[in-house]
Amino acid sequence: MALADAKAGRRNEAGIAAVVGILKQAFGERFQTGESFRAQHAHTTTYIPAQLPDGVIFAETSEDVQTVVRACAEHKVPIIAFGTGSSLEGQVNAPQGGISIDFSRMNRVLEVNAEDLDCTVEPGVTREQLNTYLRDTGLFFPIDPGANASIGGMASTRASGTNAVRYGTMKDNVLAVTAVTANGEEIRTARRAKKSSAGYDLTRLFVGAEGTLGVLTSVTLRLQGIPQKIAGGACVFPSVKAACDAVIMTIQMGIPVARIELLDAVQMRACNLHSGLTFDEQPTLFLEFHGTDETVALQSAQFGEIAAECGGGKFLWTANLEERNRLWKARHDAYWAARALAPELAALSTDVCVPISRLAECVVATQADIEEHGLLAPIVGHAGDGNFHVLALFDDKTPQGIAVIEAFVARLNARALAMDGTCTGEHGVGQGKMSFLEDELGGAVDLMRQVKQALDPDAIFNPGKIFHAN
Repeated sequence: MALADAKAGRRNEAGIAAVVGILKQAFGERFQTGESFRAQHAHTTTYIPAQLPDGVIFAETSEDVQTVVRACAEHKVPIIAFGTGSSLEGQVNAPQGGISIDFSRMNRVLEVNAEDLDCTVEPGVTREQLNTYLRDTGLFFPIDPGANASIGGMASTRASGTNAVRYGTMKDNVLAVTAVTANGEEIRTARRAKKSSAGYDLTRLFVGAEGTLGVLTSVTLRLQGIPQKIAGGACVFPSVKAACDAVIMTIQMGIPVARIELLDAVQMRACNLHSGLTFDEQPTLFLEFHGTDETVALQSAQFGEIAAECGGGKFLWTANLEERNRLWKARHDAYWAARALAPELAALSTDVCVPISRLAECVVATQADIEEHGLLAPIVGHAGDGNFHVLALFDDKTPQGIAVIEAFVARLNARALAMDGTCTGEHGVGQGKMSFLEDELGGAVDLMRQVKQALDPDAIFNPGKIFHAN
């Protein structure tokens, strides 16, 4: 991450003024230009400075979105889509100013096809809202990034989370999208069929594009049946390497674990303090199994044997809903628990992902780096995917403090790339990881620029994200 990548771009003052006037007349109170509204829509959960849009439109229909895009396209004004503001790499910032489209009012579940295990929702629907809606159907949407993110935002950043080891990421669970493109028209990228050989895979192109190619107006999702039995638990290990080795063996043996999360000793201390847990302050795996009574019991027993072989303690598991919820609430609150270790410091949450066989090596080397440089940086990870996060706590008030943490993030990304990994498993690129994307993909980034130029010739969609224009 580098603040240099979050630089402000050239503003089109005349175009912005024209669009602000058009939208005020078209939408009245649904278009706001007050500083408090604009500041809320430039929120970033990193140390990247907020860059405010010039106005916020609360869209209610796809026709509203088309109206905004057409006005902005005519006057060459940037458009930034906004879901819940939970992105971590500055994706909702407006480095050139422009218009933020808030999707919180486009939050309708449009269609549920229970027999086909799919549904279509507007982009402002949150994952918790969707699963509450689906509860009586016996189905659920499995992607769980931790935050109660919007489906549109999750699709745009190609999110994943704790369940990805079994159910995949957003790219595996989005069947189709509708999107408004640069000419103000709405397109549909696919039908609901489970597979298709019809033309380019435009769905995958928009999933993960971070709003740089168009604005999503609906998302069609793959659903899963609620498991008959869910059991979860935790197991303490003597070292991070031992815990990672247990993860690797579990995945390589084909045990269909639904969640397998790694928390290092520092993170466990934070969770104990914040969530009232009583675990030893050692590296710990949180796990969950989905299936029938018999399969869940078998899988839990198999993991217990693996844990013992790797030097772990007794695997304590339960099917009790209240106990499981308490455990996973603590896991989802890991960010806030870590922040509470040093509330006077700023926090930078960053992630990398490596092939599962290199996970132990990468995490251990990262811990050594943290210790060598005297950093306070808990580690937590979706270990079954080879994906882990580091929450670095640091002094953001001094250039030295920022330089130290940026150097650490650079080393972390270089380490992951050297192991044939990626600079981001699920946070996305945004502003924060543009330089690392170049290191990861080289000339392929130029091809991305060509796609961007073809679909968005005036660069109105979320400019200053993923890569710099040539």
